Amino acid sequence: MSSNPKTILVADDDASIRFVLETALGQAGFNVESFNNGKDLLNRATHGQGDLVITDIVMPGGSGLDLLKTIKTLRPELPVIVITAQSTLRNAVGAFERGAFEYLSKPFDIVKIVELVGLALEGNSSPSPKRGVDIDRFGGIIGSSRAMQELFRTIGRLANSEMTVLIHGESGTGKELVARAVHAHSPRRQGPFTAINMAAIPKNLVESELFGHEKGAFTGAISRRTGHFERTREGTLFLDEIGDMPMEAQTRLLRVLQNGTFTRIGGTETISANVRIIAATHQDLLLAISHGRFREDLFYRLNVIPLSVPSLRSRPDDIPLLCDYFFAQVAKKINIPPKCFTPEALVALQSYGWPGNVRELENLVQRLMILAPHDTIGPDRLDFIGSDGGDDLASSAHPPIVAPLAATCATSGPSLEDGVIALVDRHFATTGSMNITNLHDLILRKVEMALFERVLRETRGNRIKAARILGINRNTLRKKCTDLGLD
Repeated sequence: MSSNPKTILVADDDASIRFVLETALGQAGFNVESFNNGKDLLNRATHGQGDLVITDIVMPGGSGLDLLKTIKTLRPELPVIVITAQSTLRNAVGAFERGAFEYLSKPFDIVKIVELVGLALEGNSSPSPKRGVDIDRFGGIIGSSRAMQELFRTIGRLANSEMTVLIHGESGTGKELVARAVHAHSPRRQGPFTAINMAAIPKNLVESELFGHEKGAFTGAISRRTGHFERTREGTLFLDEIGDMPMEAQTRLLRVLQNGTFTRIGGTETISANVRIIAATHQDLLLAISHGRFREDLFYRLNVIPLSVPSLRSRPDDIPLLCDYFFAQVAKKINIPPKCFTPEALVALQSYGWPGNVRELENLVQRLMILAPHDTIGPDRLDFIGSDGGDDLASSAHPPIVAPLAATCATSGPSLEDGVIALVDRHFATTGSMNITNLHDLILRKVEMALFERVLRETRGNRIKAARILGINRNTLRKKCTDLGLD
């Protein structure tokens, strides 16, 4: 550090957070002044004190977002890092809209905080605040898990951008909700949002739906028709299930993304495509490219900003929040008091694989709001959980659908297949291939024993967490542990 160390102003009503920041930043060579409220910090900052601000959002005497807005009005060059235990889409977008240098959720990585402070003080510019943005439209995106916090943070960073976005996620995760949120916080939020499902349109009509056609362009074209690109002018066009788009339409879409213009089918007039494209898919587009079903150049044009929507089984801590939200929504529609799950039922719900993701959970809640006889719903009403069928569903959970490009590269070290082959070879070498019976059961038992023992050790014996990691029902895990002697 220089002989004149920089001063960091910290506002947080949690004394332990202040202590951690004071200690870490002090050891890094910074002067640190901490306050338990934003008012006292603002008083110091408005008098020219401090080189960087770290502020919580929820504090006595005022919001950290209001503090951020005031600081950026009075001292726009002063970098501000926002930290919060209540990471929501509202807070993430609000922080970046008001000009935050960075937004982090608690518990945060203290090493990362120190690195961010260094980057901010080196002159990295923060986003310019954009005034007058309506940040109250969030479209029912619920979640406080780490995966959802990262999604909120990315949407917040996109608030002032019109870049093309490709949303990856399994069916039922809420990809359209995410697309609507991106649109609602974009410069095009006053324009229309048009959602089109490529899988729902007959293949021979896709180009006409998107780009329109002239009278007589084909049989049945009795008049001119404008397509969605024209009708969504100055807005956002959401192309859901882009992996199902026919190759001919892919070629025309690529041309639009490259040139920004298009023509109607059967026409010659060049029309400006003044729309933002957000696409979504549950398919592995890299695999589709390798099979010749999707254009590689179109993939890279769409995948400018990739957004990944997590599966429900990867964020089980969000299930109670989602249940409360869906119960309240249904109760409001049919004008009855909302119901709720017992703690035991919530544990069962959190252990389930959810192949249908959030949509499946929403349907379950809606069904139980109507059919469950009591206001408090126990695990006995969850017939599909804990049964053999539930195990099958849980085990059908898929890995992330569209892997990053890096994931397609070969990894170093022996693979799982190599390990199994070595195990089989060892049995052949010691016993002889003709003297072994039930090799299938023998190998599976050894693999399961090693797998279950390792996962249970990682979770310190917590079977609910272990079942979640393994993707099986916890009743199945209990039976397996008994069979394998792992109790």
